[in-house]
Amino acid sequence: MARLLFVVSSATEMALADGTPHEIGYWPEEVYRPLHRYLEADVEVVVATPDGAAPTPDPLGLEPRFHYRDEDEDFLASVIRTFAVDPEDIRITLHHLTGLDLIAARSIQLAAGTAGVDPVDARSHIEAAARVAWFEDRNFVDALCDPQTGAAPSKFPGEAQLRAIAGDVQREASAEAERVRIELTTSDLLMNPRSLSGITNEELEGFDGVFFPGGHGPMVDLAANPDVDRLVRHFHERSQVVSAVCHGPAALLSVGTGYDGAWLLDGYRMTVFTNDEEDQVPVGQLGAPWYVETAVRNKGAVVDNAPNEWVSHVVVDRNVVTGQNPASSDAVADAVLKKLEVL
Repeated sequence: MARLLFVVSSATEMALADGTPHEIGYWPEEVYRPLHRYLEADVEVVVATPDGAAPTPDPLGLEPRFHYRDEDEDFLASVIRTFAVDPEDIRITLHHLTGLDLIAARSIQLAAGTAGVDPVDARSHIEAAARVAWFEDRNFVDALCDPQTGAAPSKFPGEAQLRAIAGDVQREASAEAERVRIELTTSDLLMNPRSLSGITNEELEGFDGVFFPGGHGPMVDLAANPDVDRLVRHFHERSQVVSAVCHGPAALLSVGTGYDGAWLLDGYRMTVFTNDEEDQVPVGQLGAPWYVETAVRNKGAVVDNAPNEWVSHVVVDRNVVTGQNPASSDAVADAVLKKLEVL
């Protein structure tokens, strides 16, 4: 059975650029989804934190707007691509998903089909309304019900049903967020972690690699941690898996030099939460103390990020596996499983 060391930050606060304290933690999706992937593949997971304290999820990541169905987001992206053909124009924000109710597009398409509306006609009406909502910053349901947007096909759901559908999507996201919160905060693995300093070099021999989930926490307690240097060096020198997602590569900044005097991971291709992505979240908007992408690049990594933000992107270079952002959580876990030869 493969055995993986799952190192999670236990930091709950970071100082912004102006010194103001800001509440943080690990990003729930980047722990929840990979952990499930590993356990379902029968990988033995041992969770560790820098101080042995139970890690805390970032409360921002437990908001319902981060817990929509993947198929809803994928459907919406396909709709947006019909009028935002330049990849640079497709930046679906939380405002689009929640504030404008665009996330309800797939459910509305399904409801229209159930009512007997021709799928092509329903899709055409949805695309037209989505275009109006997108460019005029209007609520999607309002645009669907506005005759100036385009006449709705016969049998298309009425305004009351459309608003009920949009409300159901939001309520489902709230329920999923609460379910994830309960699972993360009651998990025996996460509530009873090992301390990094308590894991001996002899114990490391029993593992096949290490994984660092993100959130802003790693910037606080994993970016200059001698135990992280010790364990990453152990796995890397044996060509075993060293993996991280989103802000997780901040942990790799703890790693010192190799035999040639350069950073141990100098020249390795990796991906990381981008500076542009950072500027779109509260920490970046309030004033990030530093940027992980810049720091990793300056350390010697060859940063290979996706041309578009907020899309799944994974880079594998020899034994080093990295994912760009929360959307990469499943894919980076699968890449690790392939390296462990259990997928």
